[in-house]
Amino acid sequence: MSLYAHIREDIDSVLERDPAARSRLEVFLCYPGLWAVWIHRVSHGLWRAKLQLPARLLSQVGRFFTGVDIHPGALVGRRLFIDHATGVVIGETAIVGSDVTVYQGVTLGGTGKGHGKRHPTVCDGVFIGNNANVLGNITVGENSRVGAGSVVLSDVPPNSTVVGVPAHIVYRNGQRVLITDPHDVKDPLSDALIALSARVEELETRLCVEGELATHTAEPFAAEEAEREAYRLKLERMREYVSMGEGI
Repeated sequence: MSLYAHIREDIDSVLERDPAARSRLEVFLCYPGLWAVWIHRVSHGLWRAKLQLPARLLSQVGRFFTGVDIHPGALVGRRLFIDHATGVVIGETAIVGSDVTVYQGVTLGGTGKGHGKRHPTVCDGVFIGNNANVLGNITVGENSRVGAGSVVLSDVPPNSTVVGVPAHIVYRNGQRVLITDPHDVKDPLSDALIALSARVEELETRLCVEGELATHTAEPFAAEEAEREAYRLKLERMREYVSMGEGI
């Protein structure tokens, strides 16, 4: 594909995905996220040609003008759309597929100082909301969505929606995923929730047992009270015959 065809394809993808875009000229002149992708393609070519320093210098120039920091070593597919651009960071070993949409403040980063593949793989058709962090050598499956502000630390299956800190699945294949086990949330407070749930269950069991015991214990007293009431009624009936010594 020629350079002109690549540019036209990128512009058309922005027009398809951004309702605020009104014309190709506007997209060409006013979308720094698009400029960042084009600059990265040049810097990535320099990186592959073993010209690491010029590649890094060019990426820093792109960062200055666009607010997007894409390492020259990152692999970026076709039709990447970075909306609003500012604050996006894509690490050296990150792999981004085709037709991916990334909003401002997104980080595709690492979790340590290790070497090798240490950044995420984002498959085709993924949507990543603003200020989301996808960290480590993990994979976000095709056509998945990452909610704004989420922190993704483990693999995301295809056709899923994840939210939260750390992120957990809420939709998969168009179906709502109901969380019944607190372990599935993977939240630092999960252990506290599990302990609280166990305590509530224990108290409910004790309440049921003690309630049944109280019912069984109260039955003999109820019978005695019934006998006393019957005796009182009997005395009331006899009052007209036993009054001031009369009738004796």
